[in-house]
Amino acid sequence: MRLHEYQAKRIFSDAGIDTPRSHRATCVEEIASSASSMGFPVAVKAQVHVGGRGKAGGIKIVEDVEEARSAAKEIMGMELKGETVNEVLVEKAVDFEQELYVGITMDRSAGAPVAMVSSKGGVDIEEVAKESPEDIARVHIDPGLGLLPYQARKAAYAANVPKKVAFDVADFLQSLYDIWEDNDATEVEINPLMVTSDDDVVAADAVMNIDDDSLFRQPDLAELKEKSYGSEFERKASNYECIDYVRLDGNVGIIGNGAGLVMTTLDLVDHYGGEPANFLDIGGGAKADRVAHSLELVFADPNVDAVVINIFGGITRCDEVAKGINEIVDQYDEPPKPLVVRLDGTNAEKGCEILHDENIVVEQSLEDVVKRAVESARKVKA
Repeated sequence: MRLHEYQAKRIFSDAGIDTPRSHRATCVEEIASSASSMGFPVAVKAQVHVGGRGKAGGIKIVEDVEEARSAAKEIMGMELKGETVNEVLVEKAVDFEQELYVGITMDRSAGAPVAMVSSKGGVDIEEVAKESPEDIARVHIDPGLGLLPYQARKAAYAANVPKKVAFDVADFLQSLYDIWEDNDATEVEINPLMVTSDDDVVAADAVMNIDDDSLFRQPDLAELKEKSYGSEFERKASNYECIDYVRLDGNVGIIGNGAGLVMTTLDLVDHYGGEPANFLDIGGGAKADRVAHSLELVFADPNVDAVVINIFGGITRCDEVAKGINEIVDQYDEPPKPLVVRLDGTNAEKGCEILHDENIVVEQSLEDVVKRAVESARKVKA
């Protein structure tokens, strides 16, 4: 479960992390009024669960009430990567000298939480990790001990955080870990963490994702669940039994059975130069109706330019998967998005025979099915 920025900032602020004065608003006049009461300049920030809001026009800095109204009219109701903006955060702008990044997530390869700090905040941290991984300092955490003060300071210094604010950044990092642990979070981050001319550090953004399976012991967070769902696709997926779905920012839709196989498919899409649009696991033993719901969901995503279905049949029968695919594809003269399928394992040959639409491309190997899907998506974009 992903929280909106304003929800995450409320939790961060309660934990002692300095955040700018802000107000959630849902209409143009409320936005203008809130901006005037704060004093200009202010930021008007779309509250949706997608990255790159600023580049897409979802964040605007305004200098007076007329600019606030104009920004509000542009942002409210706009579509950002398939999500409609229905609320914004009006926030006092921060006069900063430097932008940092701090975050806590789970490093599954190490089997431990990891604290991260970078002096290159304000940009996509995934790009920093890809292009210059040495610019991100990492410290693994023993869950039995928590993030110790010396570890937080070590990470801050290793990231070349200015000495005048290094202790404050380390304190923020420790607070983030406490938030991560206390709320059963899967990820918490501040990007950017701004350093002001007065040597204050302020959380100008906030990301917080919660483990859905923990909500039974997080009643306050469970109450936010419906409010935090920003994507109609994730809301629909939550209504379908045994479909695990996470919407991403790419254009290659992915359906598979088993989290490991789906993750492998995501990695291969990235490896071959594509960008995954989603994670969708139909689980074990999926029947035709679950497959049909999944394909319908991915076809409906405007961000998706091509779809790859990767099935390794064990308790999942490939002929059932094929029936579900046909159920949706038969509704069209041709599939609305290029569709590439790999069926292997139980009843795979029978499943391939059932796929009767000539526009469905069937590949035999994992590499080939992913490459074909990435190529198809690239052609649509061209």
